[in-house]
Amino acid sequence: MEGKLDYKGFWDWFLTKEKDFYTIVETGGQEAIEKDFFDIIAPKLSQINEGYYFLTGMSDDSTVELILTADGEIRNVAFIEELIATAPKLDHWKFTALKPAMDIKNVNVTMGDYQFTKDNIFFYSNEQKEYPDEIDLVFVYDGNAENKDAITTGICIFLDNFLGELNFATQIDTFIVVGRDQAKKELVPIEKLKDFLSWREREFTEKYKSVIREEVEDKFSILRASLNNEKPLIACMNLPLLNYEAKASYPWISVLKFHYNGENNDGLPEKEDFEKLGDIEDKAIEDLKEKGYLYIGRETADNSKESYFAGKDFREISKVFKTIKDSNPEYKISFSIFKDKYWQYFKYYNNAV
Repeated sequence: MEGKLDYKGFWDWFLTKEKDFYTIVETGGQEAIEKDFFDIIAPKLSQINEGYYFLTGMSDDSTVELILTADGEIRNVAFIEELIATAPKLDHWKFTALKPAMDIKNVNVTMGDYQFTKDNIFFYSNEQKEYPDEIDLVFVYDGNAENKDAITTGICIFLDNFLGELNFATQIDTFIVVGRDQAKKELVPIEKLKDFLSWREREFTEKYKSVIREEVEDKFSILRASLNNEKPLIACMNLPLLNYEAKASYPWISVLKFHYNGENNDGLPEKEDFEKLGDIEDKAIEDLKEKGYLYIGRETADNSKESYFAGKDFREISKVFKTIKDSNPEYKISFSIFKDKYWQYFKYYNNAV
């Protein structure tokens, strides 16, 4: 297996191939682009990080545009932005991080018998008393809405193109898709969605941007439970932090998951793994606290350990987690990052507070 590539290494390699790639995109059909361009850059990109996806085409008569996309996976956004930021300036190439927003007049999605345009998609907002900052939307499809999966997929593709990939992934908290006959409020034309989301985001940012949790002494509680398979679960959670009133000022929740072999210890780590995993976590906590993240706690059970953090941003923590993953190949490590303004992921523990 080839070793890891860094950003510069990728672009140095790309420069040796760019004329061939340009010709393939300019003259080849989709099949040639897949085989002679995408299939060649994919293994190189996977040496940097998993989760790079790509689109290409002519952005004008003499320029090929290569768009790298995270396919909606927030944890990979930082690595796409960093890679594109280090791209060389080439006369006939345009390199773009994440799918950009498009003029709504140009967004037209066809899937089988379904068509999705600005004329048949509407929306309205639900207000949640318990969660006033939550952006909870209902998208309404004016057409045959029997195939729920198809219309949901079509509307997601439409929004990804209309709003741009990053905005679609970060500006809407929850949404559902319904047919016109199921709509319960007045319908708003979809072209007004950008303005609505910008207004809500401005409101949210002004409310929380300067809210920083004061340095207080963390108080962790040990909680024990049994899983359905009767193996023990041990959690160590900062319960006073779960009572924090301004949770929405740290809306990004991150979960770092380690897999170890605890078969001889009822699913819990044995001494050596316990100490190693503790050291890795302690370093991560220290590093992330300096970067402004909050450590919520951890849960250990059934051959895996999860560590929980909350933050104002998702980029720095994804880089810290990737470094941990790359530096500790003896463990299978995965991580997820998602927006959860009210920390509903920890509802079970909130009830224990």
